Amino acid sequence: MADILSEIVETTRENLVKRRRQVSISDFNSFEGYELPRRSMSEALSERDEVAIIAEIKKASPSKGIIRNDFDPTALAMQYVEGGASAISVLTDAPYFQGKIDYLWEVRQAADLPLLRKDFIIDPYQIEEARAYGADAVLLIATVLEGSQLQELQHAAREAGLEALVECYHADETGRIDYELLDMVGVNNRDLTDFSVDLHRGVQILESVKQPVVKISESGLGSADDLVYLYEHDIDAALIGESFMREPDAGKAVKKLLAAYKQQLNSEIQK
Repeated sequence: MADILSEIVETTRENLVKRRRQVSISDFNSFEGYELPRRSMSEALSERDEVAIIAEIKKASPSKGIIRNDFDPTALAMQYVEGGASAISVLTDAPYFQGKIDYLWEVRQAADLPLLRKDFIIDPYQIEEARAYGADAVLLIATVLEGSQLQELQHAAREAGLEALVECYHADETGRIDYELLDMVGVNNRDLTDFSVDLHRGVQILESVKQPVVKISESGLGSADDLVYLYEHDIDAALIGESFMREPDAGKAVKKLLAAYKQQLNSEIQK
């Protein structure tokens, strides 16, 4: 595991001890968002014939610092709906991404799209927390989960009524997934040791997964060329955050990207 990931996981583990003291896992049952009906993110991403977009709400990152100063999760969620996103991802990690768990609930109330909690989930507590704050799905990062921990958290997500997006960095990590419980698989195109991006490597790993699941390309995406490339390799969706966050109107950026992608795709098909 890259040093930054090791550091983040240790910080997450320490913060979990504090959060359990403030709110027990059984307390989540009384939260307003806990009993809300869930929306299927995997269905929303696979119902179209074209590459779908998971638009991300992210204020900062360890490598780039502050990405968006005028950060308003509610406004951004509404813009993403208007722009044509198929789902929304919300960064909830506070120490490294300046996220908040409260952002999930704010977005849930503002947007009728499937909602992914993106965080460093290492404990079933965080899955119950995600449900209580309105998430429909959770991100499970294979690289930070050791031994049987990945499969245990897949089970926990299923029991909580949430879908799981299992994210891999390396090809061998796909062998640790319980495919009977798998809703979506993603590959992070960014190398966490030097932060370089290799879309082709990510697509190769996704193509190695032969099971009929929703496949998602993550990180370093932002052009029509990228989306056409994903379409040509049967990738269902793209998770995009930074390029949208840097635009004055994130929704217009989604709409513009989708329009350019469809135009280029039609041109490729007609050749």
